[in-house]
Amino acid sequence: MANPVLREMLARREFIVIPGLQDMIAAAMAEKVGFPIVYGTGYWMTASNLGLPDAGIASYTQMVDRMATLVRSSSAAVIADADTGYGGLLNVHHTVRGYEAAGVTAIQLEDQEFPKKCGHTPNKRCVPAQDMVDKIAVAVEAREDKENFLIVARTDARASLGVDEAMRRLEAYARAGADILFFEAPQSEEEMRRACEAFDLPMLANMADGGKTPILPAKTLEDIGYALAIYPSMTSLVAAAAMERALQHLKSEGVSQHADIAMFDFNEFCRLIGFEEVWQFEKRWAR
Repeated sequence: MANPVLREMLARREFIVIPGLQDMIAAAMAEKVGFPIVYGTGYWMTASNLGLPDAGIASYTQMVDRMATLVRSSSAAVIADADTGYGGLLNVHHTVRGYEAAGVTAIQLEDQEFPKKCGHTPNKRCVPAQDMVDKIAVAVEAREDKENFLIVARTDARASLGVDEAMRRLEAYARAGADILFFEAPQSEEEMRRACEAFDLPMLANMADGGKTPILPAKTLEDIGYALAIYPSMTSLVAAAAMERALQHLKSEGVSQHADIAMFDFNEFCRLIGFEEVWQFEKRWAR
């Protein structure tokens, strides 16, 4: 059975802040801080794991394996990016079953043509709305845990087809059985508010640092009408900036440590990543 915490928090109308995670170090940090729900981001997991752009290059097999590793590494519920479902309707059915078996709590599907692209980059194209409606219907039918495994339906229509078309698509996706609606890349607070006011289903905000959507405080997002917000790029961009600064210092000074460069405690990280269990096992079984 899928982790019920997302369904329960939505039912309580408790606004949910959800960090995006690119790897298992980020997962360990989110676990330490105590986020009950995390987001397995396609862009940043592809970048971290494969060193490639989010342009439809990562396969279903690669991504479901990464999501399964995230589920094993975290006690939080996982919302998992599944791009377009990795193909046609049969692929969507297989993807939903695979992601659910991997232990994720919700699966995000989008209406882009294959190969898809990051929602905040140019040259996106959308499939006909009916094609996506069929994908959502297949996803709803394919899931085994009908109560707790949720379907997130994302439209990328805003960029190439306009706000009105994006709204029409969201309405169709809601009728098809989506549990959560995701209007990707609105470009103003007015557009965000219009989408939230139009639907009774929970609306997801994408707070993608560096993207096209205004970055707003959680309280403002809640006031607009959103139920939850993902922050897919924050941990990755912060980590990249910190690594660049530290590497520049290492290159120029020839030493790894400096008073102005924050460094996580190595012994604490050993505990977070599970070495204490390894040491206890070795102590028990040492001969």
